[in-house]
Amino acid sequence: MNFEQQVNGHRCYFNSQVPHDLKWRKQQLLQIKKLVEENEQACLDALEQDLGKPAVEAWITEVSYISGDVDHVVKRIDKWAKKRKVRTPIVAQPGRSYIQPEPQGTVLIIGAWNYPLQLVLAPLVAVISAGNCAILKPSELAPATSALLAKLVPQYLDTSAFSVVEGGVEETTKLLAQPFDHIMYTGNGQVGRIVMTAAAKHLTPVTLELGGKSPVYIDQSADLEITAQRLAWGKWMNAGQTCIAPDYILTDKSLIPPLVTALKKQIKQMFGEDIKASPSYGRIVNQRHTKRIASYLSSGEIAFGGTTDIDAKYIEPTLIIDPALDSPLMTDEIFGPILPIISIESFAQAKQFIKERDKPLSSYIFTKDKAQTDNWISEISSGNQCVNDVIMFNAVPDLPFGGVGPSGIGQYSGKAGFDNFSHLKSVLTRPFLKDLPVRFAPYTQLKFKLLRLIRHL
Repeated sequence: MNFEQQVNGHRCYFNSQVPHDLKWRKQQLLQIKKLVEENEQACLDALEQDLGKPAVEAWITEVSYISGDVDHVVKRIDKWAKKRKVRTPIVAQPGRSYIQPEPQGTVLIIGAWNYPLQLVLAPLVAVISAGNCAILKPSELAPATSALLAKLVPQYLDTSAFSVVEGGVEETTKLLAQPFDHIMYTGNGQVGRIVMTAAAKHLTPVTLELGGKSPVYIDQSADLEITAQRLAWGKWMNAGQTCIAPDYILTDKSLIPPLVTALKKQIKQMFGEDIKASPSYGRIVNQRHTKRIASYLSSGEIAFGGTTDIDAKYIEPTLIIDPALDSPLMTDEIFGPILPIISIESFAQAKQFIKERDKPLSSYIFTKDKAQTDNWISEISSGNQCVNDVIMFNAVPDLPFGGVGPSGIGQYSGKAGFDNFSHLKSVLTRPFLKDLPVRFAPYTQLKFKLLRLIRHL
């Protein structure tokens, strides 16, 4: 495939002004909703084939997520696209100042394999809302979903504006060599650096949704039954392959036994005694990742789980107590169904533990102490935060989603996505009325005094 020709084709269509039209944008957005709803079973089948995703989980986190996102955006896009008036200071009077959102151009969206439908189409919703064209690159590690997108996108969306490229490293490298107007990548930090380096050659802006080790702090006041239920749902959804899943727990040593008991109870309630046979528990994406995750099991005391089947891409939900802090389990993002629990002596120590490491994509605290909650929110920097729950901020479409520092650059979802893929152009318009001479040379002491006065008006 000639990627240069493909990008130029989309760029020519963008320059025709068609994608700028709000009516066209809404129509394309509704076509995305139509795509996932009319092909719901095909989407669920592909996700089951790629990741062993239970149908209900796949529907909630991928299919329904996309249709809900479209509904939210379509209802608000007219307001988001309007001129945003700002105050004009006296020095620029008479005049009118405003911010005009405008589309950027052609965007490259590189999706991830863990949510291979959502992490292509959700960014596309934001890209279309802002009036852009796009090339979609689904993950080759989720081949069934990638093939489905390659088949369906041309059937539902304007092919002059949108296209799909399948393939692996070679195709992605060739795409990154093209001069896009924005690149959106979801994945790990190592590849994120490659994407950013390629983008720098063309001074292309990037949105990087990466990951990291999202911490959980639990204090003595937390309701352990509710905490365990919410943690078990968030951690073992998609077999732990979620970028905002809890990565490790920090808590007082005295809380570890009852917490382990509560987590065991929830795991068995959700997945049964024979977890491997549960229709509600997924699989690791491939054998290579299964081996990687299984290698972490020797890092500490296993309090629950630990069973693996590499051929079946299965790893049991596992709890590990006080692993070695320099082990790969605690230095790498786990991205799997192992949950380390680390004993700490105080809230201050927990905060220090987190601050000494890279800023995570998400951070979680379970407590009834409002002062402690406020302090956590104030001091702990992460892309997203949740108090007394996990992941659920992602269900609020008006909350921007994105990382900070090593966990990502830029945000999307709702209005944040519209703004992210727009250029917010500053505009000042002035009439042909005679200006006060104070701003023009020759400069005098009187003009200097007047300028100092005007500056504060």
